[in-house]
Amino acid sequence: MHTTARTQPRTQPSKGMHLPGGVHQIAVRDYALILYEYPLNERVRTLLRLEDLFDRLEFFASREHALDHHVALGTLFEILEIASRADLKSDLLQELERQRQALLAFRNSPAVAQDALDRILGEIDEVLGALGASTGKSGQHLRDNEWLMSIRSRMFIAGGACEFDLPSYYAWQHRPEQERQADIANWAAPFRPMRESLRIVLRLLRESTDRARLVAHGGSYQQPLGGKAFQMVQVRLDPHSSVIPEISANKYLLWIRFTLQEGDLRPRAADSDIDFELGLCNL
Repeated sequence: MHTTARTQPRTQPSKGMHLPGGVHQIAVRDYALILYEYPLNERVRTLLRLEDLFDRLEFFASREHALDHHVALGTLFEILEIASRADLKSDLLQELERQRQALLAFRNSPAVAQDALDRILGEIDEVLGALGASTGKSGQHLRDNEWLMSIRSRMFIAGGACEFDLPSYYAWQHRPEQERQADIANWAAPFRPMRESLRIVLRLLRESTDRARLVAHGGSYQQPLGGKAFQMVQVRLDPHSSVIPEISANKYLLWIRFTLQEGDLRPRAADSDIDFELGLCNL
């Protein structure tokens, strides 16, 4: 199961989400929530994985220590593995164009803020141009760099990037942090159109969310989906509740089982009533 977790401030849920029998809305409280996201198809799963990797790369590359840059470089190699998929670029281009056409239908609609619409259409046009202009296989610039590929091959071996294995890499780690940061930025730059593209697609997907506050009685919640193919499930939880959602779904049924971690951190089934927020996302 690929579930991403983020901390978000509590916001008001949308109204209009169907509440099945035996489920009621819960009272509003004012604190940060942990957001768990569960993809319901392979494309969204890939985009969430890449988003997580890009965020990790940005975090460690911005730091100064050589060990942080070692993690950043390893993350860049993980991005290479996913981004080089032949269908990823075409999937992003098709989805961006589909969203562009859908948004164009709202031109001159009095119910839509035209400045906001123009802004998102401008972002889509910009990334469509940049992603479409990138030629060749994604990440080929890294594969063509023999020095980087030698480091990558050693990183697959536990402890394989020590100074006696890769003295030139060890020397690079002793360069000034500004030089290392500049190198990592240059190696990551060709992935920017892909990162901006997936950022927009995931943002539009998240903004499509229909949310409600619910209660899982006895630590379990089920909801019929009526054959509608949602693309992602969001579960928001109070971090003080110490519960973890285990999510499974198809186009007919959503099932969330909540677990607790005790001293040995092994999850066990929760049997109490759990307050949570549910979001169903579909572009």
